[in-house]
Amino acid sequence: MTLSEVAAETANTALIELIETAKISKHALARRVNALAEEAGESRSYTQTSVKNWTRGMVPREPVPRFIAQALAERLGRPVDPAEIGMPGSRKAADVGLDFHRDTHTAVHNAAQFWSTVHRRNLLTGAFALGAYTTPLSRWLAVPADLDASHPGSRRVGRQDLDALWEAAAHAQRQDSRYGGGTREASQVDRILRERAIPLLHGAYTDAVGRELYAGTAELARVAGWSALDMGHHALAQRHFIQALRMAKAAGSMNVGCHVLTNLALQTTLRGYPDTAVDMAQGAFDRARHKAAPRVLAFARLIEARAHARLGDRRSAAAALADSERLLERADTAPGPEPSWIRYYTPARMSADAVEIHRDLNLPDAALRWNEQATPMSATDFTRSVGLRMTLVATAHLQRGELDRALSDGQRAIVILSSVRSARAADYLTDVVRAMAPWRRDPRVAGFSQRAHQAVVHSTTRTS
Repeated sequence: MTLSEVAAETANTALIELIETAKISKHALARRVNALAEEAGESRSYTQTSVKNWTRGMVPREPVPRFIAQALAERLGRPVDPAEIGMPGSRKAADVGLDFHRDTHTAVHNAAQFWSTVHRRNLLTGAFALGAYTTPLSRWLAVPADLDASHPGSRRVGRQDLDALWEAAAHAQRQDSRYGGGTREASQVDRILRERAIPLLHGAYTDAVGRELYAGTAELARVAGWSALDMGHHALAQRHFIQALRMAKAAGSMNVGCHVLTNLALQTTLRGYPDTAVDMAQGAFDRARHKAAPRVLAFARLIEARAHARLGDRRSAAAALADSERLLERADTAPGPEPSWIRYYTPARMSADAVEIHRDLNLPDAALRWNEQATPMSATDFTRSVGLRMTLVATAHLQRGELDRALSDGQRAIVILSSVRSARAADYLTDVVRAMAPWRRDPRVAGFSQRAHQAVVHSTTRTS
């Protein structure tokens, strides 16, 4: 070991697995790595103890990870990328989590590496990069399902493991909806991915079990991405979404893939690229239209409508929203098989988003009519969504010149969002204050602005 070699947090299960698959002894691997280093003009004297340390999580300095990967590739008879052996030092930290490898096993290893070695603090200051979605989008649209999801391993993955994973994903989604992405409860999904999903991904499972395992992992990653997005950590959210889409491809699930890609489209809209978001939402819908559940397709049309609204395209927004409503009605009146994780998309939820769509289109009367249909949403179960909707109602009233009603609804929003940790909530409250600029000399507006500012500080303070 050299002073530049550092310890990882957990055992390198990816490397252990490849060594076992390659049927190479630790002594033979060390000898071959030394030989490759010698050929490259690098003097090394690794032993089987060195290999044992690598499997325990130690990472040798560059270019040794490449030599290890090459030695294993020779035994396996196929290329092995250094990322596949789980050594983060072999890749730039800025690139971790952006992979969308064609090979299933490599993709799983890359995702596991991201979830096991990258924590929120590493990417909190990163910027949203629209280009990061180019390869994932094109590869999922071209081939949305992998051929085989089976995997060899020492631990058999069973029904109980899958049920626990799905329940963890459902619980994380509920916590995010109630408390926002900045609470300790909502952020537990990161730990679940690291401590529960990764060991299962390295286990033994059949094609059928593997597909459900990948689908459940994709949903966990999607929730993790949404929580990061909700706190304004868009670079981190992108990586979770990319890995979620790759797991959906491994699962061969059109439902999961369409839903994840729709989430990518919504983030793209929120980051100021609605034109690209339209293409993403339409692509998700068209690729899955004959295989995904109506409710999943309805949500894709909803997000397309939101993107059209940001572009000011009233006709296209109305058509996409009407299509979403029709699909949602079909899902409710002629129910068929559908995943449980999409059941949050109800007529009330659609109406809540329609408020924002019509607010963005500067159609306040229509926005307020849709608000009446959204009232059944529970402020307990969907705290953040209800609070955000009240900010939209307030701005719709301002578009009509109704300051009194805007102040009343704005105050309701502050009260509802007081229990939420969400950068998005803070942004929506700030939008209300900005919209009140024509009335800034009114003392009631000054008082509201002060209360909103206090709520913004509260919403953006992450709980530990």
